[in-house]
Amino acid sequence: MSKKLRVFATAAAAAVSVSMCAGSAFAGDLVGLITKTNTNPFFVKMKEGFQAKAKELGLTAQAYAGKADGDNDGQVAAIEQLIAAGAKGILLVPSDSSAIVPTVEKARNAGILVITLDTPLDPVTAADANFATDNFKAGELIGAWAKATLGERAKTAKIATLDLAPNKPTVDYLRHNGFLTGFGIAVKDPKHYAQSDSKQIVGSDVTAGSDEGGRTAMEKILQKADHIDVVYAINEPAADGGYAALKAAGKEKGVLVVAVDGGCPGVKSVKHGVIGATSQQYPLLMASKGVEAVAEYIKTGKKPVSIDTGEQLVTDHPVPGVPSIDTTEGTKLCWG
Repeated sequence: MSKKLRVFATAAAAAVSVSMCAGSAFAGDLVGLITKTNTNPFFVKMKEGFQAKAKELGLTAQAYAGKADGDNDGQVAAIEQLIAAGAKGILLVPSDSSAIVPTVEKARNAGILVITLDTPLDPVTAADANFATDNFKAGELIGAWAKATLGERAKTAKIATLDLAPNKPTVDYLRHNGFLTGFGIAVKDPKHYAQSDSKQIVGSDVTAGSDEGGRTAMEKILQKADHIDVVYAINEPAADGGYAALKAAGKEKGVLVVAVDGGCPGVKSVKHGVIGATSQQYPLLMASKGVEAVAEYIKTGKKPVSIDTGEQLVTDHPVPGVPSIDTTEGTKLCWG
């Protein structure tokens, strides 16, 4: 295989950032990766694992990313390009778990193996398999940790939630509702969430999973909420941004911040006390297992079964009844 190239192009229907590895676009061993963005560190590492495993197995790798979280049109355009290029497999992190389903069906009807990573489709069976963290369990772990850490104060704690997107993709409602369940708050609708779900939730806003989005969301929440005890965040960039807004307002003291991802920067935030606990997931494993499954499909026609790629709570303040690892161990495993 020739040396890797980085090419950025614009799809006519929707601007999609594209990065390619060298090799014929019409090669029979083409495998594609489509993530939500190419800036979130989580997806950057996923792409690295994807490219490394494809190179190891002699596959041609082609990676795409939407311009921002929620760019469904960009992901549709990317799938269309991969269908036209004769791809044998697509690894997809959907921005809109439902809206992308018809395009995924088109790819599967063309004989392409489609595996979702990190974020399942709705319904999950719309893809051939899902290689991901159990996002509900990841949320449940941080919720249970926060509840145990607060003790009796958890019953009256005021909660702010920094969620992902207005369209509430699967990863969004699974983590959010997992957190509420772990914290001991009944979930009204397993596929939906709202501030009205509990009187303890004093503010909710979406963040696009970014530092800037987390800061802006928390600034809006603070305009209405006079006090916050717990912050749930969809991921660590959003958590860091939310904490920055709290600190700027002089309201960060005594606030428990929890998140999901367990990336290397996020583990540092836990170590430094910005985030109290995070559920760690493993994007390199998701990507490498996905590429291996595509290679097996090309070779034998065998389709994979879904895999829970694992989740572990990372905190330096463990509590009874909630299994966890510390930041030293979390640093060794981050991005794994």
